[in-house]
Amino acid sequence: MHVHLERINDAVQFRGSNGRHAITIASSKEQEGISPMEMVALATGGCSSIDILLILEKQRQEVADFQVEVDATRKEEGPSSEFTAVHLTFTAEGRDLDPDKVKRAIDLSLEKYCSVSKMIEKTAAITYTLVVNGDTVADKAAAPA
Repeated sequence: MHVHLERINDAVQFRGSNGRHAITIASSKEQEGISPMEMVALATGGCSSIDILLILEKQRQEVADFQVEVDATRKEEGPSSEFTAVHLTFTAEGRDLDPDKVKRAIDLSLEKYCSVSKMIEKTAAITYTLVVNGDTVADKAAAPA
C-alpha cells in the first residue's frame, strides 16, 4: 500500500492520494476537508460495510440499500485523544433480507475480518445497532467493565 500527502497553500491542510483518488485532509473544522480522526471513523464504517455486504452476497441475501452512521467518542485528557467508544448504526433494506444473517455478518466483520475495527478496539468499545427494513432488530451494547 502506498499513499501520498501534499501540503495545500501553506496551510495545515493536505491533499492525500492513493494514485487513483484524492481527498482533502484538514486540521480544523474551519478548513475544507476531513480530519484524520473523521477518516478513521469513516474507515471503520467503510471497512465493516464492505465485509458485511460481501458476506451477505455469499449468502445470497439481496441488499437493496445499505447505510451506516458512525458516532465516535474521543478521550478528553492526555496528549492523545484516541477513540474510547464507537457506535455504528447499520441500516439495511431488502426484500426477504434475513435479519439474523445481517447480524451474523456484522458480528463476523467486527470480531474477525475488519482490520480497522481490530485496530481501534484496542482503545475503544465498539457497539452497534442494526435496523432492517425499518425495524431495529439488534442493539449490541458495550460489554460491562
